[in-house]
Amino acid sequence: MAENIGKAGNQGAGIKSDCHVEIEITSSGGQIIEINSKVKTLYGEAIKKLAQEVLSHFDIENARLLINDTGAVDFVLAARIEAAIKSVWKTKKDFLIPSLEGNLNATSKEAFRYSRLYLPGNSPKLMLNAGIHKPNGLILDLEDAVAPNKKKEARYVVRNALRSLNFYGAERMVRINQGQLGIEDLAFVVPHNVNLILIPKSESAEDIQAVENEINRLKDVWGLKYDIWLMPIVESAKGVMKAYEIATASKNIAAMAIGLEDYTADMGTQRTAEGKESFFARSMVVNASRAAGIQPIDSVFSDVSDMDALAQNVKVSKSLGFDGMGCIHPRQIEVIHQNFAPEDKEIDKAKKIVLAFQEAKEKGLGVVSLGSKMIDAPVVKRANNTIRVAINTGKLDKNWATKTN
Repeated sequence: MAENIGKAGNQGAGIKSDCHVEIEITSSGGQIIEINSKVKTLYGEAIKKLAQEVLSHFDIENARLLINDTGAVDFVLAARIEAAIKSVWKTKKDFLIPSLEGNLNATSKEAFRYSRLYLPGNSPKLMLNAGIHKPNGLILDLEDAVAPNKKKEARYVVRNALRSLNFYGAERMVRINQGQLGIEDLAFVVPHNVNLILIPKSESAEDIQAVENEINRLKDVWGLKYDIWLMPIVESAKGVMKAYEIATASKNIAAMAIGLEDYTADMGTQRTAEGKESFFARSMVVNASRAAGIQPIDSVFSDVSDMDALAQNVKVSKSLGFDGMGCIHPRQIEVIHQNFAPEDKEIDKAKKIVLAFQEAKEKGLGVVSLGSKMIDAPVVKRANNTIRVAINTGKLDKNWATKTN
C-alpha cells in the first residue's frame, strides 16, 4: 500500500460529464466521502452509495474520498474511483458494472464501415450521445487522443463504456496503443464486448500477430467464443510497403486503414487537399486490401469546418476504391455516408444487371446479356454490391426487386 494520495479524472474550466477523484487510504475513521457537485441535492446520495459500493468491493474500510463532480454518469464515476484506488491500493479485483443488453451483440466481418467516429478515451462528455449521429462505428481511442499521463486511467473509462455506454447500434471499436502498451490495453477491452480493435502504426505481420496472440489468450481465460475483428492502421512508409503482408496476417482482419497525418510526416511532406502526396500509399492500401479480401478504409479528413472539401475528398476516396473513412466530428458522418452511397444512375444500372441475371438464371441460360452487352460474373458481383450499399445507405428499399416485378 502506497502512502500517497490517489487521483484520477478531469477538472477545470470546460470539463463536463466527468469528475475528479482523490483518495487517501487511512488506518481508521471509516469511509469519509466528500462530494462537490452542482447536482448534489438531486444525486448526492446516489453518488455516495456508488462510492461506498466501490470502496467496499475493494475491501477498503477506512479512507477519505473526495469527488468533484461535473455531471458524471455512473460508469464514469465508477471508472474514476477505481483508477484512483488502484494507483495507491494493491488489488487484483475489478469493479465491473452491468453490461447493457444492446452491448452484447457480435458484428460480422463484412459489416458496413463507411464511417467510424473517433472519441478520446479520457473524455466522457464526447462519448455519451455520440451514437445518435449514426456512425457505422464508434472508436474509443486510447492512443493519440489521450495524453501519456492519462492513458492508464482512460482504460477504466473505455472498459466501462464498452459495457454501459449506449452505442445506438454502432459497432463498438477501440484503438489501442502501439507496442507493449497496446498489448496491456487489451485486458481492458477484450473481455468487455468490443467488436473491433484498431492497431495503430502497423508495420509488419508480427505487429498483428502479437495483438492476436494476446486476444486469444484473454478469450481463453474468459471463455469467450465470439469473433473480435482487427483493423490495422498503416501510417508509415514501411507499413505501406508491407501492406499486403499486414492485410493477410490474420483471418480476423476485417479491414485495413491508412493514417495520412503520420504517413505524410514520415515521408517529410505536407498533407494537401489534392492528396497527390498520398496517392501511392492509398492505392497500395486499397490494392492490398482487395487482394486480401478485406475492406480498405481511408484516413480522416481533418478540416471539420469545410463540408464541401470533405464531400470532394470522399468522392476521391470512393473513386480510389475505399469502402469508408474515419471522422473526427459528428457533422462529418452524414457527408461521408451521402458521398459513399451510389449515385442514382449507378443504382439503376445495378438493378437492371441483377434483374437480367436473375431472369437468365431462371431460364437456365448460361449467357447473360443486357441490351447489346454481355454480363460476366465480376459485373454481376459489382452490381450486387452496389445494391447492398444502396439499401444500407437508405437509397433503395430492401424489397426493391419484388416491387419492381
